[in-house]
Amino acid sequence: MKTSRSSSRFSALGPGVLYAATAVGASHLVQSTRAGASYGLALVLLILLTFITKYPAFRFGTQYASVTGKSLLHGYRNQGWWAVGIYVIIALGTMFAAIPAVTLLTAGLAKVAFGLPMGTLAISTVILTGCTLILIFGGYTLLDRLVKVLMVVLTIATVTATILIIPKIDWATSGSLMPTGFAASDVFFFVALLGLMPTSVDISVWQSLWTVAKASTSKHPPTLRDSLFDFHVGYVGAFVLAFCFVLLGTGVMFHSGLEFKADAVGFAGQLIDLYKKALGAWSGPLIGIAAFAVMLSTVLAGLDGYPRAAVNLFRLFSDKPSPPYTRLSKVVYSSSLIVLVVVSLLIMYLFVTSLKLVIDIASTIMFLFAPIVAWLNHRAMTHPKLPPEGRPGKALLALSAFGVIWMAAFSAYFLYLRMLS
Repeated sequence: MKTSRSSSRFSALGPGVLYAATAVGASHLVQSTRAGASYGLALVLLILLTFITKYPAFRFGTQYASVTGKSLLHGYRNQGWWAVGIYVIIALGTMFAAIPAVTLLTAGLAKVAFGLPMGTLAISTVILTGCTLILIFGGYTLLDRLVKVLMVVLTIATVTATILIIPKIDWATSGSLMPTGFAASDVFFFVALLGLMPTSVDISVWQSLWTVAKASTSKHPPTLRDSLFDFHVGYVGAFVLAFCFVLLGTGVMFHSGLEFKADAVGFAGQLIDLYKKALGAWSGPLIGIAAFAVMLSTVLAGLDGYPRAAVNLFRLFSDKPSPPYTRLSKVVYSSSLIVLVVVSLLIMYLFVTSLKLVIDIASTIMFLFAPIVAWLNHRAMTHPKLPPEGRPGKALLALSAFGVIWMAAFSAYFLYLRMLS
């Protein structure tokens, strides 16, 4: 019985790992490392609070899909077309900032890890083209398998490097868990950090879509308990890795006088140096490849999430439910994916000059939208059409409400400081 249950839970792994792959991208490799380099451990509790307050919104993506067999988009539709419209606006507001950000970092890592002679924009073009072909011809199953392997490699390397860097941390100067004497500019970084920590809240919709896709491609669709187990593996794993990157940034760069470079290649080189200083020079090539691999999985997950949402939006608007892989769905998916890639490339070629700037812009946008999406998810899980047995308990709903209020209050404070500056 135990073996059967373990096998069931292992086979259910997939959407949660995809979620972790989406989270362990710019938020961890860039923002968490910058947090440790600039503030030591002072932002750890703020990161933990963010994980706790965003937890219900992300969990609801998995729970809603497991209970209803449909994505959160159907939960929005039950609230009214206005809710679907809000999500569309948010998705349009985030996709063309998020994809360029993660693609540029991936290109920078590829250039450093493989010594490529091409520029980052040319490498970005190759990456996005390759990912497009993988998603169009490979589908969810290939995406699921690729990401699992890539995440295991980086997780082992990151945890190992963190264990080795801990003895090098000066706990007397960097061990404080509370930020003190911070200015408005620090708050702006906090928002840029927390907007992507662990990732944008609207990714909860992708989580629900991946859960539905997993069930449709599995001989034995996972139960709610199995799906939540998969989600928790990804969510807890994302926090552990965020903490690891804060420690790496603290151990190598805090009080060192060094600052992360703004360009993708320069930052990628400094990121790999973090591992080399912890593990030794021999680890540089291995870590470079592993970091590139995980960022590639982030690009893949991002490129899959938006078009998958577009397919489900198309079904909602046409009011013609269909199986996951009809010909029309594939056309909508492929067309949305190509448009996303082309526009992202245009943005990178015409407007992007700084990796840190584009990540800060993307994460700030995501932070401001977070309380809205969390509120929609809360309403979806308390809607009368949801079966009573699938609804959250009172404690989880209370935490969800608190998270919405906390994120809204922080967003209002940020906008107030922006107007003053």
